[in-house]
Amino acid sequence: MYSVFQISCIPDPPINFKRMKAATLGDLKRSGYKSKTIKDELRDNLIIAIKNKEPIFKGILGYEDTVIPDLERAILSRHNINLLGLRGQAKTRIARQMTELLDEWVPVIKGSELNEDPLKPLTRYAKDLIAEKGNDTPIEWLHRNDRYSEKLATPDVSVADLIGDVDPIKAANLKLSYADDRVIHFGIIPRSNRCIFVINELPDLQARIQVALFNILQEGDIQIRGFKVRISLDVEFIFTANPEDYTNRGSIVTPLKDRIGSQILTHYPKTIELSRQITQQEARLTQEQRDFVSIGSILQDLIEQVAYEARQSEYVDAKSGVSARLTIAAYENLASTAERRMMMNNESRTIARVGDLWGVVPAINGKIELVYEGEQEGAAMVAQHLIGKALRTYFLLFFPDPSKLKKKKTPSPYQAVLDWFSSNDALDLMLNADEFQYRQSLDSVEGLARLVETHMPKLDKKDKHTAMEFVLHALAEHSQIGKSMLERSIQFKDLFGSMFAANELEGDESA
Repeated sequence: MYSVFQISCIPDPPINFKRMKAATLGDLKRSGYKSKTIKDELRDNLIIAIKNKEPIFKGILGYEDTVIPDLERAILSRHNINLLGLRGQAKTRIARQMTELLDEWVPVIKGSELNEDPLKPLTRYAKDLIAEKGNDTPIEWLHRNDRYSEKLATPDVSVADLIGDVDPIKAANLKLSYADDRVIHFGIIPRSNRCIFVINELPDLQARIQVALFNILQEGDIQIRGFKVRISLDVEFIFTANPEDYTNRGSIVTPLKDRIGSQILTHYPKTIELSRQITQQEARLTQEQRDFVSIGSILQDLIEQVAYEARQSEYVDAKSGVSARLTIAAYENLASTAERRMMMNNESRTIARVGDLWGVVPAINGKIELVYEGEQEGAAMVAQHLIGKALRTYFLLFFPDPSKLKKKKTPSPYQAVLDWFSSNDALDLMLNADEFQYRQSLDSVEGLARLVETHMPKLDKKDKHTAMEFVLHALAEHSQIGKSMLERSIQFKDLFGSMFAANELEGDESA
């Protein structure tokens, strides 16, 4: 879902062509180049961006007053960072964008496994090379896009994977003793020297492996096996994690948390409008879908409302969280449901309908973690329940609450619609009806169009029939009319007629 932005979000400092042409250590010294730690790089470039009022993290919405200021303070403090939050809160995306705060190019000793600074060699290889060639030591330039490493923490990750180990094959090939430090095989962290290194899902890392990170975070060095050699690394660590009580898989050991400079809490979007912006930004629709399938504001908001309902549902595990990926996948499915109907009817374009929401159930099923009660209901039933609650909640933003009207004994604005259903058998909305049939069916319900015009006066005209269908679904959710989901249609009918029919069916079965 998230990708690294290749366009810099800060103005690059003018390139010193004399330095960029430096091919040897001597050239680099003559250019006046000065070494800088990665944390200083991040700090200095952030200062430039803040002074120039440049956006730091592009495409990260809803964090302008919460997460991003905390990140800026952590970078200015030259801290390692732990991003703590539920799934789907852009933690990895934030980490990947931090490369844009690095210098565009840095010099490294050619052939070095650890991206060593020519002015500060670390390994025996680099020191021997400089001792042999002096100012003729070859160097190369590393771009900031290549200064990012990422590791997903899994239970099988070992100290050797992260830090390193003795390589018996290297010892045999080079005919070296195991006491010789040239037999060391460096892990992913040493190879990320002068880079941003990210460990995703830190609690999944076994406690004994987390202990191996203590020295790196506190003293900035590593020790491999029994070797006396200590290599001082220059790494910006970023960890991502879910809250400790997310599952029973594990947690971050206290001494490790103590060594991480800043722990920053992420969160879900706080408004429907913000959620919509994120979904619109991230949804991967084809150009044909964008050109020929129109999704109105009602359906866009309903998709987001489903996620909000899921985060509060008694059927969904709140500790698991409900990812922003739910709304993104649901929006993509909604567009595809409408597109499929358009192609079946040989139409050139179409408008998404409320009935199309039942086509997004597969996108919801895998995005929510159910508690015991939810498992008993089944994922598909819970998804439909969430859609129903979203319809009920969103309806009250525009229309009066039917239940309160009864208590106040005031005339109901829905009476004309209810009377129509009392006088007619039912309204069948075919799921794959063409545009003409769909509008004709809705126009046949007396009082429905007038109800929409009264309570949603600012609605775009092209969304009028979507709103009319929305009212029918919402009235059914508020128990004003009956609704039945059939294989190829959605049937609306008088509520009492539906109840009598159900009672007669039960009586026939018992007889």
